[in-house]
Amino acid sequence: MTTNLDVWKLAAGLGIFLFGMLLIEESVRSLSGRAFRRIIRMYTNGRLRSIGSGLLVTALLQSSSAVSLMVLAFVGAGVMRMENAIGVIMGSNIGTTLTAWIVATVGFQVSIESFALPFIGMGAVGLIFFRPATRLFFVSRLVIGFGFLFLGLDYMKGSVENFAQTFSLTQIPDYGPWFYLLAGAMATALMQASAAAVAIVLTALHSRLISFDIGAAMVIGANIGTTITVLLGAIGGVQAKKRVALSHLVFNAVTGAVAFFNLPGLIRFIGVLVDVGADSLTALALFHTLFNLLGVIIFFPFVGLLSRALIRLYPDYKTILTEYLDKTPAEVTDAADAALRKEVGHLLQECQLYNLRLLQIDEKLVFDEDTPFEKNEKRKYTLDELYENIKLLHAAIFTFYSKVQAQKLHESEAKELERVIYASRNIMNSIKNFKGIRLNMEEFDASENPYLNAQYKLFRKRLVELYHGMFRILSMTDREEMYRSLLKIYTLIEEADEGFIRNTQKAVADQKIHEMEIASLLLVNRLFTQSCRMQLYSMKDLLLTQDQVHDFDRAMDMKETMDAEKMKPRETLA
Repeated sequence: MTTNLDVWKLAAGLGIFLFGMLLIEESVRSLSGRAFRRIIRMYTNGRLRSIGSGLLVTALLQSSSAVSLMVLAFVGAGVMRMENAIGVIMGSNIGTTLTAWIVATVGFQVSIESFALPFIGMGAVGLIFFRPATRLFFVSRLVIGFGFLFLGLDYMKGSVENFAQTFSLTQIPDYGPWFYLLAGAMATALMQASAAAVAIVLTALHSRLISFDIGAAMVIGANIGTTITVLLGAIGGVQAKKRVALSHLVFNAVTGAVAFFNLPGLIRFIGVLVDVGADSLTALALFHTLFNLLGVIIFFPFVGLLSRALIRLYPDYKTILTEYLDKTPAEVTDAADAALRKEVGHLLQECQLYNLRLLQIDEKLVFDEDTPFEKNEKRKYTLDELYENIKLLHAAIFTFYSKVQAQKLHESEAKELERVIYASRNIMNSIKNFKGIRLNMEEFDASENPYLNAQYKLFRKRLVELYHGMFRILSMTDREEMYRSLLKIYTLIEEADEGFIRNTQKAVADQKIHEMEIASLLLVNRLFTQSCRMQLYSMKDLLLTQDQVHDFDRAMDMKETMDAEKMKPRETLA
């Protein structure tokens, strides 16, 4: 009587194994993620140190893909050199072989169920009793992860054992090693986990469904297939990310090719170290480690050459975000001052665009045409992309300001420049405030409370009215008229703030909003109002004379003093 392979039990085992891997990775990253990132970022100065860091972090995290994606992020952010990134990837390939050793030495040598189920039980109890996001909570998830890892392995093992009793290796057609190499690569690419693919190979080898030669070819394929995750992570990324992804592919592909074309020799060498017939699992784990180590030895002298070749293949293209500064030499101070003022005006424009989009307001209500960032672009930037570009523009403004400051300036010129750069800082503080209330605004818009919906619409109306007023000022030529208009807008901002507080107090008295909603509304209004003030302050410093700025500041101080007097309790006559 023949027994068929229990496909569903195999699939369930694979799913449980992958879920266990995911729990382990997430738990270890939550427990020590910052430490791992610090190791990857700081302890990679030199080829040997970068290889060691990659090996250590991958061995602990049990995910070469996660480490490679970390490297992508650090290289993309410019905090890691390309040579060191290649070293980390080389080390991570060795580190990821630890899973094969655990499965080979523990997974099939003891009764898996006897300790897998207690792990799951203890971990589940921990999840119930410990508060989420605490250290003990993540330790419990880690324990469950190990339990699921071995339980999944036990399911895979059990699904093929009965089938293996009636199966003979002679039943497998001789497709040749190329077929098994591709099978290993495809399995890893589909599952996005080389560890799972290797575990399946070890399970099949343990049950004698495949020979050691076939298992070795599939493990090489798994190493090549794992590059898909990093390649996907680099799609649409900066040039540096593309270099890292290609280096990962080149290293794994070349290492795999060398191992594959020297497969008979490597198998004979493994046979000298381990009795393949008696302990094929340990032999395959050793093979997995040795051919990755061989790849590191081959590539080590050529890391610098590979790095330079990748930089030539994917050169950096610097995006020019400035409209005026790149055309103006800092040495010509008069022209530099004018360019700096115009560029800070451009910064304000992009900040206004960001704020409008955050509140889902059609920018055509304010702008007649696209802002400079998007004039030559085929698509609109996302909010996050726009925010990053604004930060880069501000950095370019400050760099140019520093260059102008290095020139021999008259005292009055230096003070004028200080006002301009102060205006840019106000703009950045303004946009930071808006970024901080983004989630609150989305909650108000989606809320079932009609009062919160109405306040969301009121915030949008206040912003559009502010920007219309600011644009009218930009069209003026008389500075005295600008001065009066800025003071008027400032008064309107304060009146809108006071009106909001009165309306909120009335809504509280009428029980239209709950306590948590009150706190959110007041915080959002405070940050919104501050943002409006800071944008107005930036225009004041850009457009008015020094005397007018002094008068403007004095007028605001007087208003604040008068407001404070209103708030004082009146004295009663005895």
